[in-house]
Amino acid sequence: MKKFILLVNTVKYLKIRQIFFRLYYSARAKIRNIFGFKYIFSKESKSTTLKFIKSCASYSVFRDNEFNLLNLSKRFDDKIDWNYKDYGKLWTYNLAYFEYLREKSDLNLIYDFIDHISNIKEGLEPFPISLRGINWIKFLTAYAIEDKKIDDSLYAQYYILLNNLEYHLFGNHLLENGFSLLFGAYYFKDEKLYAKATVILKTELDEQILEDGGHFELSPMYHQIMLFRVLDCINLLQNNSWKNSELLTYLKKKASIMLGWLQNITYKNGNIPLLNDSANHIAPTSNELFDYANNLNVSMVNKKLGKSGYRKVLKDRYECILDVGYIGASYIPGHAHSDTFNFELNIDKKSFIVDSGLSTYEINERRFYERSTKAHNTVEVLKKDSSEVWGGFRVGNRAVVTEIIEKQNYIRATHDGYKKDYVLHTRSWKFETNKIIIVDELNKEIDATVRFHFHPDIKEEEILKRVSIENSTFKIKNYMYACEFNKLATAKYIEINFNKNCRVKISI
Repeated sequence: MKKFILLVNTVKYLKIRQIFFRLYYSARAKIRNIFGFKYIFSKESKSTTLKFIKSCASYSVFRDNEFNLLNLSKRFDDKIDWNYKDYGKLWTYNLAYFEYLREKSDLNLIYDFIDHISNIKEGLEPFPISLRGINWIKFLTAYAIEDKKIDDSLYAQYYILLNNLEYHLFGNHLLENGFSLLFGAYYFKDEKLYAKATVILKTELDEQILEDGGHFELSPMYHQIMLFRVLDCINLLQNNSWKNSELLTYLKKKASIMLGWLQNITYKNGNIPLLNDSANHIAPTSNELFDYANNLNVSMVNKKLGKSGYRKVLKDRYECILDVGYIGASYIPGHAHSDTFNFELNIDKKSFIVDSGLSTYEINERRFYERSTKAHNTVEVLKKDSSEVWGGFRVGNRAVVTEIIEKQNYIRATHDGYKKDYVLHTRSWKFETNKIIIVDELNKEIDATVRFHFHPDIKEEEILKRVSIENSTFKIKNYMYACEFNKLATAKYIEINFNKNCRVKISI
């Protein structure tokens, strides 16, 4: 019964169109299976020569017959297993993205994929098709390769994508579909692909880019990725004349406010806060994106952080980024964490208090932990999550911020994530030149825990020197900080037990 209620509390936030397409795609697959339907993997095509200025490099590597993706390496001695599962689905996806294409000799990898395409599974899902299409077109353009076999395969893949657009998910997935369709449209001069790409991009960017320029899934990493795609599309349209400039003008306007949000959320040392599903060495860095935009003559429009729910406080020696907003897009919260009132703190351009990070998308105990309230710098009541994160990418009932008070050097907010236990959590931050005072208040006495997670470079002596806690018991414990995907490091956190009020002072 509990699982059924949790499912209902999850589904009720979905769009009708999402539910329709989930049912439609499922029913269609069963019918097609009965009748033995199969896609064609080669479609007669005619490609055109494109031009691009230099884009941003990927972290994926193929060297000496070995793939290094997401910090996990694999050498295929006999033949490439494009369905390789031992490292999880995300690694298999990355294998199919082809972001590791560097040298002209890597052309053989494309041939191998095409030769085995009828047996490929995850790689023919719409998301990897989308990324692969962009990466193949960039690679073919960079080396002026004209190859009928590749073109016909890629064209067929674009029509498989067109038949499987991710309307059951929306969010960054559908945007990736749209970005790639635009590349395919220009590469093949295909009006059908262009029409669908234009509709998706205009509709979804208007929906997904908030008033302050942030991406509505509220992951700084995914914001970087979406901005990167927008800039790549500007690169495509600006350097290749086929259609009028209306879409180009539109994309530049979106890129400008996205750049402004990214500048606001980026630390002085160039890093982003690892809030929600964010990790290092996945997306291009902020500075790389700023340089790329500058090379494309895309200006930056800087708007004050607002609708995204993040706030940033800058002092001479420290930067604090805090979350006083909703958890993310209500109908696609797959990259959201149960972290309302979470925050990070940099002192002298170095990480001090950090989000515990992201290391996996596998549905396992580590994934459950990384999304949980206890993995973040906020309050956990009765060992429960403030938002019902479950199943790797699902959220049931979620915390709602019911009040925000913002003054100079002071922010106070309340959320109702524990309303089932008749508890409201209020947190205030007071920012002074040489200290920050954080006060957590509950509206009734109840067992609660607040945790502050520190960067691996921060030792216990510095924690005790900088952090003082009033009238509460605390312990310093170890946790595993997710530096990157599949990469963990031992670090310290403070665990403070209290039952109504907790006051913490951080000295700078």
